[in-house]
Formats: sequence, C-alpha cells, structure tokens
Amino acid sequence: MTETVRLGGMALRNGVLVHGPTSWGLAVRDEDGTLRVASGKKPRFAESVSTPFLRGPLRLAEAFAVLPVAQRSLPQARMPFARPGVLGALALTVLGGRVIRRSATLSRGGRELVAAGLALLPAAVALREPGLAEYHGAEHVSIGTYENGGERAPKEHPRCGSQLIGPLLASSLAANAAASTVPRPARGLARLVGTTAALGTAVEVFAWMNRHPGNPLARALARPGLELQRRFSTAEPSPEQVEVADAARDACLALET
Repeated sequence: MTETVRLGGMALRNGVLVHGPTSWGLAVRDEDGTLRVASGKKPRFAESVSTPFLRGPLRLAEAFAVLPVAQRSLPQARMPFARPGVLGALALTVLGGRVIRRSATLSRGGRELVAAGLALLPAAVALREPGLAEYHGAEHVSIGTYENGGERAPKEHPRCGSQLIGPLLASSLAANAAASTVPRPARGLARLVGTTAALGTAVEVFAWMNRHPGNPLARALARPGLELQRRFSTAEPSPEQVEVADAARDACLALET
C-alpha cells in the first residue's frame, strides 16, 4: 500500500499551491479558462532541525520560501497578499499595533488583545477577493479527498493554518505581555524574541492537537480556527475549482513519489 504523503497548501486568487515534504505543485486558471500547471522542488533548510520550538518556525519559513519560486515558474499566479488593499492593511496592522501598545487607557492585557485582533485584518481584507474563499475550500477538498482514499472531503481541514489561531493567540498574548515589562530600550528585541517563541510554541501545540484530536483541550484550541473556516475563510468550491486544486496536488505528488 502506498504511503500517504503529508501535504499542505495555500489558496491563490486564481488557483491553488500545494506543497509536500520536498516538492510543490501550482495550478491556476486563466481568465479564458486555460489551466496552467507548474511544479518543482522546495527550498530546504529545516529538514535536519529537530529542536522543539525551533523546527516549527523553520518549516513554516520553508513553506513561505516556495512562494517566490512558484511565482517565477508560473507568472500567471495571483498571490493572495499581492494587492494594494492587503498591503495597506499590513501597514495599518504594524502602525496600529504600535499605537495600541502605547495606549494609557487600556490595561496591559487589553492592549495585547486588541493588537492581536488587529493582526487578523490583512487576512480579512484578502478574503474579500472573489474566488479566494472558494479556492481555499478547493484546496481542502482536494488534499482531504486524497487523504481519505478518494472519498470526497469537506471544505474544512483540521491542518488548516487557521487552526493555529487559538494556540498562537494565547502564546502571543503571554509573550507580548512579558515583553511589555522589559525596560523600553530593550523592548523591541524582547518582542522579537517573544514572537519567535510564541510561534514555536503555537506550532508545537498545533502538532500535538493533530496527534490527539479527541482530547478536550485539543478540541477547544481547534474550535476558533474551525469556526473561522466554516463561517468565513472557506466556501464551497465549484467542480472547476476543485479540478485546479487536484492538478496542483497531483503535480506535487508526481515529484514526491
């Protein structure tokens, strides 16, 4: 029996990117209906890292390092964050976070909670793009169907990055609250170290959640991300969008086997 390859992915504005342990596949549909596919090997710099709290961020970095490589291979790909509105939301998040953390009217915990909520703004703006939520659903359907042995999967997937929201929010609040107690000259460095530690912690917790899906704590931590998928970040894809996602998935798997 062929071993199932662990896959991840990202929805684009006109297609889907799928990546495995060593390879990636990208498929997009042009405005005239043409299906275009590209694939290749991933940049690798984390395969030998097994240190907890460090391996997670490095593997996430590997996944993001695929994006410019895939974009060069298939220039027709429209990345979800490559829009003026999303870039503006990113800038607002950074500037707004600084202003909020200097507020004297909010408690320390309140400042961090508001700043964490503001950090979701770029993703919310990106999801207003027509088709992105549907391609996000297509990505989950395609990968989930492969993992289910051919039985069609739902548009929500337990390994979606949105499942990181619960553990990442908790760890980020703790890290930023601790950094805010550091003397001001060292606060920037403290926040950088804290953010790295929070991300590493969130990824480790996320991996534990996937290993113990029936655990009550794992279900509670997964709930915010699951509800986000159900209500906001995914939509039922069309057969044509699933076809695009399947093409990306199969192009990736062809290089993994």
